[in-house]
Amino acid sequence: MPRSKLDEEYVQNSFHTYLKSSLTQAKVERLIEDQVLASAEADLMISGPALCLYFAALRCTTHPPSVPLPRATKSAPPLELSADNCPPAFLGFLAVWAAAVPRIQGLIPQDQHDLARIICGLQPIAVPPNSECAGIAADLRAVAIEISQRRTFQDRYASDLQAALDAGSSGSGLKVKTSFVPPPVYSDLLSPESSGYGSKKFSSSSPSSPSSVLSAFPPRTPSPSILTPDTPEIDFIRETLYSALAAVLEQITASRTHDPHPLARLFKYDPPRAHFAAVSLAILEVATMQGIILPDQNAIMCVSAREPGGHKLTPDACPEPLRPFMMELIAIGRDAQEMQDEDNEATIKAIERGDENIPEPRFERVQVIIINGVRVDGGTADNGCRRRKRSVEGRAVTFANRVNALGLSISRIKAFRDREKEVFDVLGPRP
Repeated sequence: MPRSKLDEEYVQNSFHTYLKSSLTQAKVERLIEDQVLASAEADLMISGPALCLYFAALRCTTHPPSVPLPRATKSAPPLELSADNCPPAFLGFLAVWAAAVPRIQGLIPQDQHDLARIICGLQPIAVPPNSECAGIAADLRAVAIEISQRRTFQDRYASDLQAALDAGSSGSGLKVKTSFVPPPVYSDLLSPESSGYGSKKFSSSSPSSPSSVLSAFPPRTPSPSILTPDTPEIDFIRETLYSALAAVLEQITASRTHDPHPLARLFKYDPPRAHFAAVSLAILEVATMQGIILPDQNAIMCVSAREPGGHKLTPDACPEPLRPFMMELIAIGRDAQEMQDEDNEATIKAIERGDENIPEPRFERVQVIIINGVRVDGGTADNGCRRRKRSVEGRAVTFANRVNALGLSISRIKAFRDREKEVFDVLGPRP
């Protein structure tokens, strides 16, 4: 007789209980400083859940790996989260975590500490570092990205951060408060009753033309800037990403019946995750579109309604708050272009050798990971996908994590956050 599945809410509550203790432990070990917890920078949405998975792996004593859950009441029997009773929504997360447990426990203590540092974006101490740590960190951060894209997580993360900030602080003095604010709620726009996309099946009616995206928006004059009223740099980047987002969403709406786009199903069943995936794919679109990212000039040729040839923008020309975003977008563009060149070279060599099995392009694997998430052995939720070979560093997962992290950080920029709902309502698939 099959065992009954645990309640989703109970598992979520248990995770947040462990997340609070994990953030507190990371604070004690100085992996995360108070000012980082208070600032709630975008990467903390990833490193926090990843640390929770890491500490749970260190504590695991069962085989196959399982997670002891807090008791709902004092008299309740002990429970462990395992593959047998895990809710289907979390089964993929649990499988990746379980696969990582023996790898983490097999590391020497110094490498385990370095793994925690890498998860938090810190440099490892060992020289040379154990290359296995980077691959494990990539997998844990990939699962953490998927967790952080869940609205139920976003709504509770501020209280998790605040609990870690309050831990160990004295009652006297000013209380430091976290500044974390969840991304915009898309549930209203994503409901079947809305004028945007929802959970109903796609119809055959024509959507709004993405080619008219710029004319579909209200006049740009009154739109606020996150910096100053006379700072146009954010507008250049925003319109460039919106143009790429239009191209991504057009691919979805143009492939409804025959060979539907992989994102189509995600928009139907998990709209918040579909939103994040679409933004990340838009970043890849910008990164690889010819003539947009100019790595040799450390610049981006941005979309501009006033300049037909585009507007060249460099990090130095941007205000300080925008420079890290710009530099990472340019770096992703450079690495994505190099990845595509390497993929083309590998394919040509395989054909010249007469190989029957052409290697799966790494760039293609990155796109699949962004849409479907990471799975055991680097596979994805799509059974039709070719299974990738795991490299020690997990390069495809690592790169997908960078793109996803940049996509999450976009929601922290007010100029993007204020209009993202509008963009998806205009351009998103219609029910």
